[in-house]
Amino acid sequence: MDAFTAGLLQRIRTTESDLTRARETGDDFLAEVEEAELDDLRRLAAEHGVEVTA
Repeated sequence: MDAFTAGLLQRIRTTESDLTRARETGDDFLAEVEEAELDDLRRLAAEHGVEVTA
């Protein structure tokens, strides 16, 4: 796995974790921000052929 792929997958995992934490604490604004970030990261992964598992 190259550095780009590893970094992208790490950012996705971190963002998913941050999103979960925001939802658990009831921070709706932060949850929206994290959801948007996650959408962008998943789009970037798809554009570069990086498979993201759930």
